[in-house]
Parts: sequence; structure tokens; C-alpha cells
Amino acid sequence: MMLKNLLLAGGALLGGATTAAASGFQVNLGGQQNIGMGGVGVGLSLDQAAMFYNPGALAMVRANGVQVGANFALARGAYTSENGGAQRDLQHLLVTPFNLYAAFGKEGKYKFGVGVYTPYGSQLRYADNWEGRYSLTEINLQSVYVQPTFSYAFSPQFSVGVGVTMLAYGSVNLQKDLPLPTGPGHITLDGTTKFQVGINAGLYFKPSDKLSLGISYRSKIDAQVKGGSVSYSGLPTGASAATINRGFTATNFDATLPLPATASVGIGIMPTEKLTIGLDASLVFWSAYRTLDFNFSGNNGNAGTATAANTGLVGGSSTSTSKRYYQDALAFRLGGQYKATDQLILRLGSAYDFAAVKDGYVTPETPDADRYIATAGLTYQPNPHLGIDASFQFERFAKRSQSQADLLNNGTTDRVSGTYRTDIFIPGIGMRYSF
Repeated sequence: MMLKNLLLAGGALLGGATTAAASGFQVNLGGQQNIGMGGVGVGLSLDQAAMFYNPGALAMVRANGVQVGANFALARGAYTSENGGAQRDLQHLLVTPFNLYAAFGKEGKYKFGVGVYTPYGSQLRYADNWEGRYSLTEINLQSVYVQPTFSYAFSPQFSVGVGVTMLAYGSVNLQKDLPLPTGPGHITLDGTTKFQVGINAGLYFKPSDKLSLGISYRSKIDAQVKGGSVSYSGLPTGASAATINRGFTATNFDATLPLPATASVGIGIMPTEKLTIGLDASLVFWSAYRTLDFNFSGNNGNAGTATAANTGLVGGSSTSTSKRYYQDALAFRLGGQYKATDQLILRLGSAYDFAAVKDGYVTPETPDADRYIATAGLTYQPNPHLGIDASFQFERFAKRSQSQADLLNNGTTDRVSGTYRTDIFIPGIGMRYSF
């Protein structure tokens, strides 16, 4: 592969990779009680995390309260080249999605509150000198949403809610090696996103004590990086420097990554006072992610006197485009909880999540695949006001392979052929105080 094409593969870097629980790089870890039930929540009104799953259900939450939760995602991933050779393992990094909610109001009439959560993110680091190091060596993608929310109940059976989703903080750090004639170099792209706004809205209907229904929609937000930094290491310093380094003058980059919209429907069934069952279906509109485009700027003087022609170059080009062509992806979730005693509630759940990345388009930063998910959880409630929630989620990705022929057919040779295998373990803990 020519040097320029390999450098254009840097356009793949901002693609991100999931940490847990949803296709692409989406994260569905909105509340500890919901996680223990397979991630359901659209058709239920369990607690203040309704702001994340269905703002329309918030008005039906019985008590005012505050709650906080954290998850500890540990991915075990491996890559094997199509040409054989040693298996390359991910370095084991701990990722910590979190959630925080507070809501107040009149029970069964209205509630207002605020939620803080992390709906997208990833952190991956591949082994040194792995076969795809010219596409990616490390990625760290973070996003934090803040969501003021208002929910109103028109009757004891029907309520609506809307929240303003604000991308309050986002950051990206992307790294890969450079295949220079003098030996590998290294490039790092680092930036923070601009403040952006969307909505999260929902409807909730409870026709009887034994049945509830919900629908919700969270809109797309474009995460825009303006003026992110570009830095290099390992560029030649000897006689080759004047020839090679003149193609690496960029000091900044601009890029946009879509954080896609999600539409969900859910059903809650309460056959007895002790047993609650939830079933959700979600559609994530990943097809909005067609290409990833980079625009480079700035001049570090590697090409001598700065001119328009030698400004903003990475591998000799001031732009790059990488094909993504994601597809909309469905997920189905099922879970339940059982109140064993006044102090103890037990939970189980499962989910199946379809991949957003099509065959032949898999990248190292998103080794996406269909996922099998199993969850468990419990609540210990020492008194009527305090609840301590624990959850555990396990994800197994289906084996995902792509050949060099796939990449050639799709024009996606800016990534590597081979087979990816991924498992993710996610313990979590939370605390709630109601009043």
C-alpha cells in the first residue's frame, strides 16, 4: 500500500469503538437497575434513569430522588491476520461510563430534573507492532451529555416528557504508526468537540396496573472537532528529513462524527406485585454515518517557508476521506426483576444487538459484530429511602472476519483483513436516595 493511502487511513481514526452494550460505538448503560434487566426501560418507570430511557415515564416515578452509578467495562479482544501468524490481543484498559440523575416534582403529576450520562465512547489500545498499526494503535473517545428534563402526566395513565440533550464535553485522542521509508513514525490527533444540542422525548401509557407502554426518540448530534492538534514522533532527522518531512506540515485538524438518533418502543408487564418484566426494541439510525472526512491545516515549517501549497499536509494531502457506510441497527432487550424480600430485589436480562458495520467495512477502531448480551443485578434496600444497586453485564461479539478481496471490492483497503474476536465484562454499582 502506498504511503499516501496509508496516511489517508488516518481518516478512519475518529470512527470510535464501542465500550459496551450497543452497536457501533454507542453505550446503553443509562441506569444500574435497567442494566441488570438487560437494558430495558422504555416501557417502565423504575427510577430517575427514566430521563435516559424514556423522559415520558419520569412523571410516573413515585418518589423524588437522586442517584449515581458507575460501570467498569473491561474488553478482551483479539485479532488474527488473514495470512495467519500470532494472535494479537488488546491491552486491557478499564473504561468507566457513568450516570447521575436528580428529579423532583409532584408524584403522578409532573417531574423536572437533570441527567448526566455517557451515551458514546470507547478506549482501545492494540499490541505493539500489530498488523493494523498503520490504521490504528490507540483510540480514546469520550462524550458526556447533560439533559435537563420535564415530564408531565395528563392523567394517571398517560404522561409525556422532553429533555434537551447537550453534548457538554467530548474528546478524542487517536494514534497510529506511519510507514516511513526510514522506519515507523507515529502520529497523534487530539481534540475536543464543540457544544451541541439535541432532544430526548417520549410518551408513556399505563392502561392498567399490570401493563405499561412507552416510546422514545433521542435525536442525532454531530460531534464537531475544530482546530484539534496534530503531532508527530519518529520523523527522520538525517539526510531523508528534507524529503520525507515536507509531507507532514499540518498542526491542526477539523472533523465531524455523527452521534446517531435512536428510536425505541417498550412494554412493561407486572403479573404480580413482586414481578416486573420489560421488553424493548430500539433502532439506531447509523446510516447517517457515510464517510469520515478530515481537513488539515497549520504549518510547522517542515517544508521550509510556509506557502499555501505546503500548508496543512499529512502524507502530502490536506484532506482525507474514509468510507464507513454504516447501516441502521436493531437491538432487542428482555429482562425482569423479582422482589424477594422488602430489602432485596433480584434481576436478570438478555439482549441481542445487530451490528451497524457492514461486511468489508470493519475497522480496528470499531471491530463491530452482532452481540449476545446477558445481565444480572440486585438491589439491597436497608431502609425505604436508600437503595444500593449492583449490576453485571457480559457481551460476546460474534466472530467477525473480512478478507483482502472484501476490502478491494469495497474500496476500503485503508484497513486490514483478518478476524476479530471480542468479549466485554461490565460490573457496575449505584446508589439511590428517594424522598
